Amino acid sequence: MSKPVSVDFQFSIKQRGRGAKKRIVEGAAQSDESKPALERITRISRYMALAIHFEDLIRQGVVTDYADLARLGHVTRARVTQIMNLRLLAPEIQEQLLCGPLKSQQLKFRHLHEIAMEKDWTKQQHAFSRL
Repeated sequence: MSKPVSVDFQFSIKQRGRGAKKRIVEGAAQSDESKPALERITRISRYMALAIHFEDLIRQGVVTDYADLARLGHVTRARVTQIMNLRLLAPEIQEQLLCGPLKSQQLKFRHLHEIAMEKDWTKQQHAFSRL
């Protein structure tokens, strides 16, 4: 029998457009002192960190695949795949997403997804620099 698994992320549902959309919330049970620091972290940076965390959970054997992650997060497998595709970006781009100063209003998740589909890291870096 496998032991229960707890994961450090949380999703919330907000009504937008025609249906309910799920989005990632910074985490569960945070103090008021930590909220100002988290508000400065861009959504893209949080997705990148989440992709790294997911990959680590799979590598450690805590979860077996993307379907397990989707069930735990109450999202679709497609959404987990979109998040995990950020790991296909060149290491320099991933580092900049995590640490570098970004203008969140210009950088969209779909643009990064398109760049991640390019196999050549040099071409990825050129496309990223044009954003």
